[in-house]
Amino acid sequence: MSKDAFSKDAYAGALPAWHIFLLFLRLGLTSFGGPAAHLGFFHEEFVKRRRWLSDSAYGEVVALCQLLPGPASSQVGLTLGFLQRGYGGAAAAWLGFTLPSALLMTLFAMGLGLWPDAGEGGWVTGLKLFVVAVVAQAVWQMGRSLCPDSPRLSIAVSVAILLLTVGATWMQILALLAAGAAGVALKLPQKRSEEALTIPVQTRRPMAFFALFVALLLIAFLPLASGSLGWIWAELYRAGALVFGGGHVVLPWLQEGFVASGDMPADTFLAGYGVAQAMPGPLFSFSAFLGGIEGGWSGAAVAVIAVFLPGTLLVFAGLPLWSYIRNHEVARAALAGVNAGVVGLLLAALYDPVWTSAVDSSGSIAFVLLAWASLTVWRVPVWLLAPSSALAGLLFF
Repeated sequence: MSKDAFSKDAYAGALPAWHIFLLFLRLGLTSFGGPAAHLGFFHEEFVKRRRWLSDSAYGEVVALCQLLPGPASSQVGLTLGFLQRGYGGAAAAWLGFTLPSALLMTLFAMGLGLWPDAGEGGWVTGLKLFVVAVVAQAVWQMGRSLCPDSPRLSIAVSVAILLLTVGATWMQILALLAAGAAGVALKLPQKRSEEALTIPVQTRRPMAFFALFVALLLIAFLPLASGSLGWIWAELYRAGALVFGGGHVVLPWLQEGFVASGDMPADTFLAGYGVAQAMPGPLFSFSAFLGGIEGGWSGAAVAVIAVFLPGTLLVFAGLPLWSYIRNHEVARAALAGVNAGVVGLLLAALYDPVWTSAVDSSGSIAFVLLAWASLTVWRVPVWLLAPSSALAGLLFF
């Protein structure tokens, strides 16, 4: 049987889907900090601790998901589940990672009238400062593995400078393409690894996934009655399909669809955004709040599925490409450059929006340093440090 053929035997001895669900459920409950931090958590859990795949394979997964539209950290998570247990593992990983924040955001939407100031207060400030420390740790860890020499470190710094100077959304994909070209020009060494992305997927399935992605996108542009479940699905599917850059970038698109159109008050939208910043798990779960406001529990479920579906379809369509790329020297050099560019993306994100939205005084800098030392030096677990940071923020801010 070909290593690319999909069958039940391909996962003999692998973890069952329910085990994968529980692993990602724990991460979904404790992974504060947005996409950059999530990538660091995944690296720590599945590369360093559990050794599901190598550093090089993980770098390829991250690079693929950064190049595709949609929520990068969620795409990386479901890919890790897929590599462990096929499509069932992917579904288990996505559900476990997304469910906690989606439920919390839906509950907030249901009770917004009873909790109007949920997006404000010192506890949110404490969590945001904790996020700065988490993202800084993620940049440090991934930088050490993906930028081991001066050329790759130079690419990472150049990408960060470019993104901090030119903040346009389209610049992110252009920066990664430029990083890949630099990798080819510099002939960066990219050691072949037998562990790197062995893809158990049938040849024809990626084409079917891509065709479904395009068909649903065309349907999403059809005119639909405002406020209906179909309208909620169309708004969120378009956002997930067409926006590069992750959770923070999708927000302006959603604001255009829900606020500028007059369907949702700006204050309501911003209240949900404030709470989403303090939630663990993917920021795309903000969609559950929007769907919940518009259509209750059914609206929340439709919104969450719609915003994550296009990125999922594109991952399944694009994964087999990497089995081809890793066998070619030029392509591997390009991948080395792209991996370094990913570190630059995370470095830029560390400043904007993570640092700029949280740090505004010497006291907040001291808070970040303490949180960083707690994570890196004293190894305080995230599940304990996150609520402690919220409590400290409530007391001191």
